[in-house]
Amino acid sequence: MTARGTGAKKPPPDDTALRRAVLEAALGHAAFDGFNDGLLAKAGAEVGVVDADLARLFPSGVAGLVTLYSETVDQAMEERLVASRVAEARIRDRIRQAVLTRLSLLRPHKEAARRAAAFLSLPPNAPLAAKLLWQSADRMWRGIGDTATDFNFYTKRTILIGVYSATLVRWFNDQSEDEADTHAFLDRRIEDVMRFEKFKARLKEEASRLPSLGEILGGFNRSNPRS
Repeated sequence: MTARGTGAKKPPPDDTALRRAVLEAALGHAAFDGFNDGLLAKAGAEVGVVDADLARLFPSGVAGLVTLYSETVDQAMEERLVASRVAEARIRDRIRQAVLTRLSLLRPHKEAARRAAAFLSLPPNAPLAAKLLWQSADRMWRGIGDTATDFNFYTKRTILIGVYSATLVRWFNDQSEDEADTHAFLDRRIEDVMRFEKFKARLKEEASRLPSLGEILGGFNRSNPRS
């Protein structure tokens, strides 16, 4: 790896550190430049990476940069959640803390996060957006102690994607003191989910009291004996 220009910083010693250095440089410009190939080139130049090395580090271009951003936040979020021992709290409190923890990690570069979301909202990037949202929801659940492996594994993550993504949009536009509007919005979304889960539980309980198909057919046979 060679430095571009005499004033360029010395590159970090390994690819992982170098990728993170490029990301940090990019976050300093993304608020104004948005996530595009120009941003990636600028960030690479800032940490002294030539184009050939930049292409090797980010073979998918700026999409790889956005992916690294999301995965870096996810990792830090999961570590914080595990350290907080939030798994011992009520489920609604665990979900709340998971979402707010991720937002707190986005806060230092809030406008860059908005630009990353705008990049992911473009139609060609829909598959990547879905993948990253799923990864974030998965690490949220793991961070708050979820161990589900059955069908609930998927339903929990799908529901959390809806809660988180809606709250993220609200957060981007929140001008209230201490982000009170975002907190209230999140609480309402969680309450909606809890009401739905209680409704499902009641349906399941009522369904368990219903006769099985075999019992129903047996009843028909008893009421209509063959002559």
